[in-house]
Parts: sequence; C-alpha cells; structure tokens
Amino acid sequence: MGVRSGYWEHIRASGFRLPDDRPLDDLTAELVQMLGDPDPRVRDGIARPVLLTWIGDGVYDDLLPGFGDGVAEGLYTGLGDDGTDTVFRRAGSARLLAEAVLRDQVARVLHSDAIFRWGDRAASWLVRERDLRGYVDGRGWAHAVAHGADLLAALARSEHFEKLELTVLLDVVADRLLTPSGYYFRNGEDDRLAFAVMTVLHRNLLDVDVLEPWVERLAAALAPPTVEDDEPRPEWPTPVAGNTGSFLRALHLQLALGVVGQQTPRDVALFGAPPHVRADLLLVLLRVLRASRPGLFSAPSR
Repeated sequence: MGVRSGYWEHIRASGFRLPDDRPLDDLTAELVQMLGDPDPRVRDGIARPVLLTWIGDGVYDDLLPGFGDGVAEGLYTGLGDDGTDTVFRRAGSARLLAEAVLRDQVARVLHSDAIFRWGDRAASWLVRERDLRGYVDGRGWAHAVAHGADLLAALARSEHFEKLELTVLLDVVADRLLTPSGYYFRNGEDDRLAFAVMTVLHRNLLDVDVLEPWVERLAAALAPPTVEDDEPRPEWPTPVAGNTGSFLRALHLQLALGVVGQQTPRDVALFGAPPHVRADLLLVLLRVLRASRPGLFSAPSR
C-alpha cells in the first residue's frame, strides 16, 4: 500500500479526523491521486471514505467550488481507454463530485455556475466513457456507469437545476444507453440509471409530453433488425438493446413502487410521494415493453 499507508491507516482508525500536521491542500492532492490506485485497499479502503467523510463534515465548504473543479478534472484522466486502470480515477471522481453536489444542498455555498459547469463535464464524460466494466478481477469495483448515474441523481436533486437542465440529464441517460458498446450491464447499472431518472421525475418539473418522446427514443433500440429468410440472424439482443431493455424494466419497477429512499428532511419533501407523472408514464412504459416482446408481454385478453 505504499510508504504512507501507516499514516492513512492512522487517520482511518481515528474516525477520519482531519490531521493538523499537513496542509489540507497537500492531503487532498494525495488522496485524489489515490483514487486511481489499482489497489482497492488504497482507493476504496482509504482515499474514498476519507474524502467522502471530509466533504460530509464540511471540511471543504469554503473551498467547494475549487475542490469540485479539481475533482471534475479526474473525469477526463485517460478518457477513451478501455480495459486499463485509468477507469478507477474517472469513476472515483464521479462519486466524489456527486457528494460535493449533495453537500451544497446542506451548506448552500455554490453558485449555479459551478453546478452547471460540473454538470457539463459529467455529461461529456459519461457519454464518452468506453470502459463500462463493473467488477474487475484483482482490482475491485470500477463501476463507471453506476457512479455516473449517482452523479446524475445528485445533480437532479440540486435546486440549481430546473426543467431545462433536468431534460438534459434525461438525454444524457439516453445517450449513454444508446451509445454502442460491447458491455452488457451485469452489476446493477440499469437500476442505478433508473434511480437517477426517478430522482428527475420526483422534481415534478417534467410532464409526460417531454417524457413520452424520450421513452420512445429508447424503445426504438429494442426492435430487432429485419433480415431476409436466407440471411443468418445476428446475435440478439445486442448490448445496447439488452441494456436499454433492462433499464426500461427497472424504471417501470421503480415507478410502480412510487417512492425512493429518504435520508434527510428535504428528501422526505422530494421523495415522500410518487411523481405526478407516475400513472401516465407507467402506461407509456407498459406499451413499449409489451411491444418489445409481444410473445412475452402481450396485453391480457378480455
């Protein structure tokens, strides 16, 4: 774990108390660098919990805009790589940036410009991310899509985001799902993306006239290609079709359940009742899911 492992183990044993023997800037720079360590004991056992604790405790409140800008740069570290260790820095940066956005809901220290800037960087990164691995043997969790979904959910909670920005978040989810990839979601990425969309819906700023075309755009990916009788049939579903279908089913389930977990008084206000579009959107989802697999999801006969 490196020559400084004993130092950070001591901090972890202290309950992540901020030490007073080194400048905060130096500590932060070292921890952010550790987010990309291929050893999960370093990045997930030390760097991430230390930084998440300090964000939650308000250590960075006076520095949050600059802190978030610095973390957001990590979203682009090695962007375009697939199958390399650079994904850990990108995914870890997304998780930290989500926590910084959520912290602003308590501390109220960010201007809209900062949230919009982070949202732009998050959207650009998530759609362009090529390494969609979940669990990596010998390395632990990468989970770029899952952490990207967490970041979108945090942005959707932000009071800086209104109807236009929330619509953009939906487009980011659709773009991510529809971007060609060789990866099938196997580690709950579909549920995490659906949770992010549910967070958007619970803001009750978007109507079904916005949501229905968005669902229809996704549903178009569920139609198998047309082939002639004498042509070989390609493997189906493709990763795009499989991931999009599992996402739509996850969204249908979460919407049917109606509410999501509540942690703070503001969460109770935000999530304490189903979204107002619930009934209409459930009908849209049922229609496209039935059409995608008519042999399995046909409407019941009367």
